[in-house]
Amino acid sequence: MARAGRAAGGAPGLALWLGLALVVILADQVTKTLILGAFQHGDSRPVTDWFNLVRAHNTGAAFSFLAGASGWQRWFFVTLGIAASGFIVWMMRSHPTQKLFCFAVSMIMGGALGNVIDRLLHGYVVDFLQFRFGFLSPIFHGGYFPSFNLADSAITLGAICLILDEILRVRRAG
Repeated sequence: MARAGRAAGGAPGLALWLGLALVVILADQVTKTLILGAFQHGDSRPVTDWFNLVRAHNTGAAFSFLAGASGWQRWFFVTLGIAASGFIVWMMRSHPTQKLFCFAVSMIMGGALGNVIDRLLHGYVVDFLQFRFGFLSPIFHGGYFPSFNLADSAITLGAICLILDEILRVRRAG
């Protein structure tokens, strides 16, 4: 009989991966709550020459994609996040021995659901991390990369890990 939190063969079980996603959601929501309590919309506090804490509201997706739409995008992104999470749980159950893969999709699911919670509670996603690098000036006004949050960071880390997992899988097969 497999121990709690472990699948057959000693691989981490679904509970571990769902727990990791929950940790991402909680960390994301706690940091956003702190920002909502300490900042007004549009406020910015420099931390270094290249990093600010800000309070920004994003009604769209990455890089404010669809932010100017008439409001339908809120429900579209909520539905997409919930559907993707269901698919991710199915994938984790189908591939319990693939640790890097399960880690990656857990991060993506946690980040997606963190942003879904924002959309349901506020109608927008709270972003608060802002970086400025001079070399970005030709792409982003003043070199300011679009603001983001911990959920976005988890999604990005998950995507990087998915790419790495695929590269490693192809190398093992080759």
